[in-house]
This record gives sequence, C-alpha cells and structure tokens, in this order.
Amino acid sequence: MDLEKAAAEIETSQGRLPERDRLRALFDATWRYQMEEFPEMATFTGHPGHDHRWTDLSLLSVERRRRELEIPARALATIDRSRLPPLDQLDHDVFKREAEEALEGRRFRAEFMPLSQMNGVQQDVAQILAMMPTASAGHYENVLARLLAVPALVDQTIVLMKEGLAAGLTPPRVTLRDVPQQVRNQIVDDPRGSPVLRAFAAFPESVSAAEGERLRERAAAAYAAHVRPAYRRLYDFLVDEYIPRARESIALRALPDGEAWYSWSVRQYTTTTLTPDEVHAIGLSEVERIRAGMDGAITAAGFAGTFHDFARFLRTDARFYFETPDALLAAYRDICKRADPELVRLFGGLPRLPYGVKPVPAYAEKSQTTAYYEPGSPAAGRPGYFFANTYDLPSRPIWEMEALALHEAVPGHHLQIALAQEMEDVPEFRRHGRFTAFVEGWGLYAESLGGEMGFYADPYALFGRLSYEMWRAIRLVVDTGMHWLGWSRQQAIDYFKDNSGKAEHDIIVEVDRYIVWPGQALAYKIGEMKIKELRARAARAQGPGFDLRAFHDVVLGAGALPLDVLEERVAAWTAARPQRPR
Repeated sequence: MDLEKAAAEIETSQGRLPERDRLRALFDATWRYQMEEFPEMATFTGHPGHDHRWTDLSLLSVERRRRELEIPARALATIDRSRLPPLDQLDHDVFKREAEEALEGRRFRAEFMPLSQMNGVQQDVAQILAMMPTASAGHYENVLARLLAVPALVDQTIVLMKEGLAAGLTPPRVTLRDVPQQVRNQIVDDPRGSPVLRAFAAFPESVSAAEGERLRERAAAAYAAHVRPAYRRLYDFLVDEYIPRARESIALRALPDGEAWYSWSVRQYTTTTLTPDEVHAIGLSEVERIRAGMDGAITAAGFAGTFHDFARFLRTDARFYFETPDALLAAYRDICKRADPELVRLFGGLPRLPYGVKPVPAYAEKSQTTAYYEPGSPAAGRPGYFFANTYDLPSRPIWEMEALALHEAVPGHHLQIALAQEMEDVPEFRRHGRFTAFVEGWGLYAESLGGEMGFYADPYALFGRLSYEMWRAIRLVVDTGMHWLGWSRQQAIDYFKDNSGKAEHDIIVEVDRYIVWPGQALAYKIGEMKIKELRARAARAQGPGFDLRAFHDVVLGAGALPLDVLEERVAAWTAARPQRPR
C-alpha cells in the first residue's frame, strides 16, 4: 500500500470531490496501510489477506514507518472540517488526535524495547497463531508461512534490542527475570508439545485426515528446523548479552528524554492534560476515600481487628480459595452466566458477538496479570475471551472474582468492545479504537455496576470490589511515584501492601507491569472518574427523568473516545433531554 501516493491523490482532489468523500478516502487508505504494515493487527481485527506475514521489524522499515507518520496529518490538513456532517466531524477529530499523538510520540524510541515480561516475540507468536482462522487447508498454509518466518522476526527483534542497548534504552533488569523462562517455554523436544503448534492438534471437517497429517508433519518440521533454533538464539542473547547489560534504574524518567516521554505517556493514556504531579495527588485522595469504604466493609463483616489483620485473614483462610484451576474457571463462568441476564436492565443495546472464559496460557501465566480480555472479531467469526490466571491459586481469592469478571467480560470489556466492533457506517479505525482511558475506564466503571446487578451481596465480595477500585487508585500513586517522583520498586510494593488486600505475588507482578508500561495504568481510574462524573452531572440535570440505560447507550454508542470528546458528546445528549417528571 503506497500511502504517500494515496495521500497525494486525496490532496489534489481538493475542490473537486466532496469533503466527506475525501475524508473517507483518507480513512480507508490509512487503514489499508496499517493492515499491510502490521499484519498481526489484521489478524486481530479479522481483516483478510495478511495472515501469512509478520510485521517487518527491520531497521529500514522501522525508520520508513517513522517518516510516514507525517502523511495522514498532512492529508487531513487539506480537508475542511466545517463542511463535514456532524458524525464525520467526530471521526475527523478522533483521527486527527491519533495522527498528532503519533507524530508527537515519534521522538521516543519505544521500538528499541520490543520485549518485556508482558509482551514480545516469546509470547506474541503463540498468541497470534492461536487466533488465526483455521477453517480450511489454505488457512493452515498461512500458519505454516508464519512459522517459517519466525526466525526473521526473532532476528529483527534481537537487532532492535541491540540498538536499544547502544542507545541506553532497555527495560529494567529486575523486570526481565522471568523472560528467559518464557522463551524456554517455547523450546520443546517434541514439536507436538509446542504452544505455537496448537492449531495442528485437531483439524476441521473441511481438512481430510490425510491432509491434516501432512500439515501436521510440515508444521513439526518447520518448528524443528526454524522456530526452535530461533528461540534458542533469542534465549542465548537474553541470558548472555541483553539481561546482564539491562539498566538498573526503573523510572522512565531515567531514560534519555525520559521526563518528556513520561509526561507524554500520561497525556496519551489518560487523554487529558493532567501532569504527573496532578495524577499523583488525585491518587492519594482516592486511596484515602476508598480506604474508608473498605474499613466500613470490614465492620459489616463483623471482623474484630485491624485492616491488616483482615487482609491477612482474607489472604490465608482456605475458604476463600479454590483447590483446582478447573474450579476457579467454573466459578468465573458462573459469575458471567449470572451477569448476562442483568444487562437488559442497564443497556438498551447489546452486542451479538459471544464470549468465553479461558485460562491464561501456561507459557505466560507466571508473569501475567490476574486476568485480561482478548477481543473477538465479528469479521473473522472469533468470539471474545476473558482469560483468567490459574497460576498460584493461593493468590486468586474468591472475594475478588465478581469485580474481575464484570470488568473483563460483561458489562465491561466484552460488552464495550464488541458493541464498538458492531457499529455501522463508521470507518474501520473507529470500530477498533483503543483509547485506554475510555476502554479501561469503562471496565472499572463496569465493576461499580455490580451492585445494581445483584452482585457484592456479602461484605467479602464488597471488600473485593473496593479492593479492585483501590488497586486502580494505588496505580495513580505508584506509577507516578516510580516514574516521576523517584520511588524505588520496593517503596511501590510496600505502599501497595499497606493499602490493599491483594496477595504479594499479585502485587509484585502488578508493580513490575507499571514499570515496563509507564502511564498505562493511570487510565483506569481517570477514565472511571470521568464516566461517573458525567453520569452524576446528567442525573442532576435531568432529574427524575434520568434514564440510565440511555446514558450507557450514549457513552458506548460511538465507540472508544478521548475523555474530552466523550464529555462533549454526553453534554449534548444531556442538554437535549431536559429535566422532566417520570
């Protein structure tokens, strides 16, 4: 896809074509460019034609894409926003914001840190291959093509990490401690046991038994000759060269241009103009407020003791834990089944795309967070999945499960993301928008809806809900603390322990996540607070006639938005529905 050529055609069409047509042409060209440049994203969204390739991470391609970031903003500047219909103006504004943020962030060389305990070629290959279409023999040829290309992907990743070493850009050494084992988890003697070959364990009816066996043998041969040696090279590089030379510091501010980098990250993830100091202050205030609610839940439980005594009781009493992963997963599925029928009371529109509950893959579970949501794809016919971590069951308490399920599945991520994917007459980039403050803010807000759905009926579950809200408030404090105010990793862990009932393993994993993903964790609480603020403002303005279902529909009805754009949208809806009696 020649984005430069497409943009030039759009620019020279000024005055000849309607502005709406020119805008849509720019959206389409940019989307096709992104699908071609980032084939994993094409697989993720269900866009066909690119499932046989990986992103080209060569230095030449990385630098070319950095230059090409200028093209969308340049072409957009030739389009007269005032001559667009209102909905197209919204699309214009969101696109403009994304293009300008990408340009501003170009100075920060995140591509030189392509691997951490949270992501990288040691995890992404298996994850992408697991979500690829496998309905025909042709689909399996795509999987095989990607398997054969793993060595190039690994070698390009190593080159980028070497560039990072030379530039002083690496993740902190302490966060890389489990990464060699993550790579080793991909290295097996018997190819049939490899996580990257799971697609070949069973075949659909459209693939004959003989053809399936041939495909399986080719996959095993590709693994033995190409994939396994590549991962061994990566392992040796990590152990012998990369980790010993990784930095000791943990703050993003400690990196070259780090102060500006972190400030930009805070603005980007929160979609606000908040400074790190302002976010830190908000976090301290929220921690104090939520702590009072947690103390109230302890009193309601009839517990005689301190906050820390109660937290110790919750962490150690066997009644709050399952003995097997299957029991944990079954309980999550039960919560989701109880949540599903309650949705119609809170939402006028519901998604068609189904979802399921799965365990976090074993190769990643030790360093992975408590849970996460993986979006499905209506285009690819792939459901969404709520992944629950079954590693270290004594760190997975029952009392936190309701809040977590509501966040990751419904009415949280699955509901919001699937509704966005199913929007009609919008450009593709809007269906897949991922403004973190909106997406994660909605997830946290969804947890608070549990009380209106019949959840949190006992003080332990209520304490769990408050613990999860506290968890997100603590993030505001420790993320800014470590990256901006000079906090040590242990200081962040201790602050977490002092104000949370979460298990120590969970706390350590979380703190290390904040270290390698600066600013991302701030989005949850900032987004949730904005949604709650907008709900309260609309309820006051509309009085007894306030319709919660309609409010939720307007919040979710345009997909993920920057918080200021969401505020404008809700304000317009609120003003259009004057106060009236029921």
